[in-house]
Amino acid sequence: MNINKVYNRLSLFSLHLPPSISPPQFLSASLHRFTSVCTRGRLRTPASSAGGTNTRAAMSLARFHHLVPLNAAAAAAECDAGAGGNGSVSSTDEDEENLALGSGYRLPPPEIRDIVDAPPLPALSFSPQRDKILFLKRRALPPLAELSKPEEKLAGIRIDGKCNTRSRMSFYTGIAIHLLMPDGTLAPEKEVYGFPDGAKLNFVSWSPNGKHLSFSVRVDECFYFYKFLLGQEDNNGGKLRLWVADVETGQARPLFQSPDIHLNAVFDNFVWVDDSTLLVCTISLSCGDPPKKPLVPSGPKVQSNEQKNVVQVRTFQDLLKDDYDADLFDYYATTQLVLASLDGTMKEIGPPAVYTSMDPSPDQKYLLISSIHRPYSFIVPCGRFPKKVDLWTSEGKFVRELCDLPLAEDIPIAFNSVRKGMRSINWRADKPSTLYWVETQDGGDAKVEVSPRDIVYMQPAEPLDGEQKAILHKLDLRYGGISWCDDSLALVYESWYKTRRTRTWVISPGSEDSSPCILFDRSSEDVYSDPGSPMLRRTTVGTYVIAKIKKENDEGTYILLNGSGATPEGNIPFLDLFDINTGNKERIWESDKEKYYETVVALMSDQSEGDLYLNQLKILTSKESKTENTQYYIQSWPDKKACQITDFPHPYPQLASLQKEMIRYKRKDGVQLTATLYLPPGYDPSKDGPLPCLVWSYPGEFKSKDAAGQVRGSPNEFAGIGPTSALLWLARRFAILSGPTIPIIGEGNEEANDRFVEQLVGSAEAAVEEVIRRGVAHPNKIAVGGHSYGAFMTANLLAHAPHLFCCGIARSGAYNRTLTPFGFQNEDRTLWEAIDTYVEMSPFMAANKIKRPVLLIHGEEDNNPGTLTMQSDRFFNALKGHGALCRLVILPFESHGYVARESIMHILWETDRWLQKYCVSNTSKVNENLDKCKDDAKKEVPDLESKAVLASGGGCPELADSEHEGLHPRARASLCICC
Repeated sequence: MNINKVYNRLSLFSLHLPPSISPPQFLSASLHRFTSVCTRGRLRTPASSAGGTNTRAAMSLARFHHLVPLNAAAAAAECDAGAGGNGSVSSTDEDEENLALGSGYRLPPPEIRDIVDAPPLPALSFSPQRDKILFLKRRALPPLAELSKPEEKLAGIRIDGKCNTRSRMSFYTGIAIHLLMPDGTLAPEKEVYGFPDGAKLNFVSWSPNGKHLSFSVRVDECFYFYKFLLGQEDNNGGKLRLWVADVETGQARPLFQSPDIHLNAVFDNFVWVDDSTLLVCTISLSCGDPPKKPLVPSGPKVQSNEQKNVVQVRTFQDLLKDDYDADLFDYYATTQLVLASLDGTMKEIGPPAVYTSMDPSPDQKYLLISSIHRPYSFIVPCGRFPKKVDLWTSEGKFVRELCDLPLAEDIPIAFNSVRKGMRSINWRADKPSTLYWVETQDGGDAKVEVSPRDIVYMQPAEPLDGEQKAILHKLDLRYGGISWCDDSLALVYESWYKTRRTRTWVISPGSEDSSPCILFDRSSEDVYSDPGSPMLRRTTVGTYVIAKIKKENDEGTYILLNGSGATPEGNIPFLDLFDINTGNKERIWESDKEKYYETVVALMSDQSEGDLYLNQLKILTSKESKTENTQYYIQSWPDKKACQITDFPHPYPQLASLQKEMIRYKRKDGVQLTATLYLPPGYDPSKDGPLPCLVWSYPGEFKSKDAAGQVRGSPNEFAGIGPTSALLWLARRFAILSGPTIPIIGEGNEEANDRFVEQLVGSAEAAVEEVIRRGVAHPNKIAVGGHSYGAFMTANLLAHAPHLFCCGIARSGAYNRTLTPFGFQNEDRTLWEAIDTYVEMSPFMAANKIKRPVLLIHGEEDNNPGTLTMQSDRFFNALKGHGALCRLVILPFESHGYVARESIMHILWETDRWLQKYCVSNTSKVNENLDKCKDDAKKEVPDLESKAVLASGGGCPELADSEHEGLHPRARASLCICC
């Protein structure tokens, strides 16, 4: 695994938001296509002009008069921002009704806008030797123009065809190198220089010896437009080039002398093979122009299942639609692999193909190469296309084929179902060139009962004649990975979703006589029993293995377990010294409990070979509090002295004194619930009275009441506020109830979703009653909101609990579950197996019951399985058809998570307007008919206490199919420990 790369790709799970720098003067051209866009932000890879010379010349004449001096452009941008620039209009003096119906992007109040526009903190990356730190600089939100650039939606992914990479990538704007001094302090920064001004940097990685950096560079199309004005022809605008930098001097240069060699980063991009050689995915020089879409189709689009195969798939998006799409996918994804040395020599290896991953062996002698090939599918994404895994020498010579897996359209939808054949093929981290993998014994179908269910195998890269694969371990649950140490120790993980059971095995890979034994056997949702995870150390060849720790005058075998330390009082992270033979443990470090929240981030004393002794231990920790943002420290044994190595400013000092409390309360059926209550700075309930309140949450599923009631998180964690966070309304004097637990519990053999609405309403009632009891929330001014599955929750609450909330905000949700007939979220029954549940869970079916104002927001290009934009369109029409007070906002070019500054500012304006009008100004008594509403609710939903609790799985939704809540990072510095 090439874990040393720092990836910045925008995703549903993590959106890194890059700090602002001034563009060079020639980039301040206010080109026609950018005239309504703020120049500040994290830009997507630009598209270059595709026209010929005459077209570009005409374009230059049309745009030349827009060129302005840098200072003038900056002043104009400031002026625009203050007056609602970027197509945004301030609403201060306008008629509110006309404003609400008007066109154009709006800006929220300054107290919200200032927080969102605050420059983000840098990402950090440590060198393999732990003696240097990179500060990777980032910019703020990108302009909408960057999202509007063309992208190809192919095989479940989105491709920027102008630069052969995934579209909507974030990037770094600069790299600063700091030497970590022996006393733990940082030397002055050294800027990496030499790349063009305004360059966008991605895929930053260290060479194994830490002497060089590699990264991709792309520059804006206006850079090439400027070169055109100077008479310098360049048709490669926006494409990625591979650069390397000398860490000692900071000087950077292109790795390839030829300007025609560019990265293809649709899948993998590049990897260090050794200290001076990289294996690079490049765009084939013979690729030519993209295929042309036929003006007249050659025939109809036909799919057939005359063999009567059972093929059930979730609602994947952006799939291939026809043969032209398949050709286009091949065109953009096909890669020519190149071995390139720092001295400038290069060699093409292997034929052009759609390579998806490259992994050098620890001894640098072999390459593990994965690729996908035809026949492609029109119903599943590229991750299920036929997959070939080959073994090559590091010089590119073919050794052998490990597997060639067929198209996998028929993977069952039941959780823990997997692909047939070899999977999870990797190198052993503790051996020079030994492969291991797993093969299912149940045909990949989780519903098939068989023992063992998975078998883990291993084999040398080049086995001797007649040498067969060796069985390493047999598992009755589903394989979950291996942590390697040496021939005497490895930890094997397995789990089963339906039961939440998870087990950790201790094995001795080098001993056939040693029997595996279970180290931990527990429920994955029981966070109180989590023993922690083993800490890893870096080997001299750049892999990571379990760190064995020695104590003076002690022959025991110890490892370090790093845990979150969940307790009824909140998380108290810890580091335990664990005797692998006896099971005894000693707590050698623990977070502060009173004021701070601290975590162990990485082992820092692993830069040299040999044994690690406890009294020489050195770790990297983070430290934060309710009001102090995250800083990093190095702690050294034996005195555990902590040395602070960062001093990041508070990202939003105007909220530095906000009030935060983790509160606990009970649902009527006795389930313990928790939430985090935030109150504005300086608020005193006894003097100021109750506030308008915004409840923002996301339901989760559990197998037991006890697990559902456990406390997760810490009262001392810093309040990270992302660009679309509900916490922004603290600046508008709202009380925020963040993340109140909404457990949908299933026990025994029944399904939790069969009582979804019942438990949803019960959890919401308990939360509302608690904030009212505390006197911090006005009973008639409580709004509810959520994103994705949280939007689904919001709509259901407005339908089935109108006595609780005055209005709702639902972002990017799915409201009609009959449109996701083969499962959704944690539901793996089909519509036809649980038709009543699908219908009863769908707020679309209860649109006639929604009487409270509801604001619907959705990205026009939502690519998340299940949450098609159509869901909000049809739900809005259903609400409007019943006279409901509702509003639908569709954000052009936005996906499941919102990215562009214009979009984000507008949804904040929409949300603030909605809250001010239907929450703050609400004069109707939400609870005046409380008893009647509750009686009506009880008629619809059986009482929680009078019915057995039903079951379904309840942990994390399937990665590929989940409807995600976490769209933006916390306001802290991202950290990557690199090798």
